Amino acid sequence: MPSGGRRSIARPASLSGVGIHSGRTARVTLRPAAAGHGITFRRTDLPGSAEVSAIADNVTGQERRTTLGEGDGAISTVEHVLAAVSAHVIDDLAIEVEGPEPPIMDGSAAPYFRALENAGVVDVGGAPVRLGLLAPFVVREGEATYLVAPRAEGGLRLTVTIEWDHPAIGRQSCCYDISPDIFERELARARTFGWTSELEALRDRGLARGANRTNTIGLTASSVDGLLHWPDEFVRHKATDLLGDLVLLGGRLDADIVAFRPSHRGNLALVRAIQRTIGSRGPGIMGIDEIMKALPHRYPMLLVDRILEVQGTERIVGIKNVTINEPFFQGHFPGLPIMPGVLIVEAMAQVGGMLILSKIDKPETKGVYLASIDKVKFRRPVVPGDQIRFEVEMVQLRGKTCKMKGVALVDGQVAAEAEMMAMIVDR
Repeated sequence: MPSGGRRSIARPASLSGVGIHSGRTARVTLRPAAAGHGITFRRTDLPGSAEVSAIADNVTGQERRTTLGEGDGAISTVEHVLAAVSAHVIDDLAIEVEGPEPPIMDGSAAPYFRALENAGVVDVGGAPVRLGLLAPFVVREGEATYLVAPRAEGGLRLTVTIEWDHPAIGRQSCCYDISPDIFERELARARTFGWTSELEALRDRGLARGANRTNTIGLTASSVDGLLHWPDEFVRHKATDLLGDLVLLGGRLDADIVAFRPSHRGNLALVRAIQRTIGSRGPGIMGIDEIMKALPHRYPMLLVDRILEVQGTERIVGIKNVTINEPFFQGHFPGLPIMPGVLIVEAMAQVGGMLILSKIDKPETKGVYLASIDKVKFRRPVVPGDQIRFEVEMVQLRGKTCKMKGVALVDGQVAAEAEMMAMIVDR
């Protein structure tokens, strides 16, 4: 996996074709983005349509595809373009779609991979978000099962197995250490597939209206309609879909993933399970030096150690490592050290303050004062050795007043949650 800074493309690239489910002509334009922008989608055929970040929280559908956003602004079938984005290790990209879904092209991720390659993948500075696991775990969702383990040497390895009651498929497995070269050679050309007997029923439900022999491998009861690029093209395509859905993590994942019968619904469950358990490797978005430049707090009241993720003014993720050396443990309580709930909320508010201050001019001249808290709930104690993951979302931002809601997680379990009102003031 490339080291150094975050990556985007040097110049725009466009592709046109038909959407596999909508059947409508669609055009996608891949545009360069500044460091920290993340991967976003926007409908250009709908005036005033807002950008939608490619993150798990924005997934609204997984039936035979991955859909982001809601209502008229929703964008479906994003997994192929996201697989190409992941293969090139791109962190920041603005994807504009003229239509309800990107064009399916030939049914594979190869056209998107080539378009990004021709656009020139470049370093845009800033620290990439690196996500590493703390321990192995298993995820099950329907028929899909995933075994996830840390990968000390870094990078992502995918081992995928499928079982399909069809003479051309049966049981197929593949294993790849993901890199641009391996993706281009082994996965990019693997196409989507489906039963021809299901086609009419799917079209009655508004699906597969653009599917045809040029973009889909058709399966009859005993044969394959067309020539395969590889005998195991089916499992390779499932690996490609999984790689695309993993982009919804919002960072570069270092892990070894073994997937059995993966599906879009299972992939999303996997992403959410990883988010509940991941640690950060490397500097993340902001380390303690950047935090101290923005927040006026100092010992013993600076309660944020690192910012892992910032999504515009919408969402921020930060961590606090709790040790026995915390001064409040001397009195809360001797012999039974428990972090005071009020300090958990204070740490959550500081993470929320970073969300605000990271997006305003001259943050060193501003401060964020907590005005009120509401709906505070404490779910489990926080003790020495815990790492608290704070996830804070902006509910409303008007002028110098903002409303946020946050959750504090330890080992994937909710420790506390609250809604907060804050004011931006001059220092």
